[in-house]
Amino acid sequence: MLDILSGIGAIELIERTSSTLRVLQVVQLSLAPAFLLAGIDAVMNVMTNRLIWVANKIERILNAGEEGDVEAMRAELPALELRRIFAQRAVMLSTASALTISVVIVLLFISAFVTTPLGTLVAVMWVISMGFLVAGLGSFLMETRTAAKRNRERMRERRARSTA
Repeated sequence: MLDILSGIGAIELIERTSSTLRVLQVVQLSLAPAFLLAGIDAVMNVMTNRLIWVANKIERILNAGEEGDVEAMRAELPALELRRIFAQRAVMLSTASALTISVVIVLLFISAFVTTPLGTLVAVMWVISMGFLVAGLGSFLMETRTAAKRNRERMRERRARSTA
């Protein structure tokens, strides 16, 4: 593509990319990132479901009437809001990772058509995508730890009330 714009003829471009072996190599190189995309998709499905659950729980609490447990329900809001923030951040960072992995795949295929070396750019994009993925998984870890911590606190409160 870039070569056509820079004056190299279409025939030379076709000759350079007509090699089945070259295309096969590019497809093989793109398989690992493609499988990683599938894995990120599975994790994002879990993250998104947790985010939806937390958001719905917050909405139910905020819309609760003047029933007896409203104060107890509202006491849950700070932990739920923190969980929402972590879950939303995890989804956003994982999406950014998936996007940059997609860019890596596109760059791998573009590299079959251009003479300009793109290896450094591919490597930088891969490192960026792994950074996003690690940060997203770290946020997901924080969300699950926040949920577990709040569950432990509730269990202690219930035990204290039952023994009192």
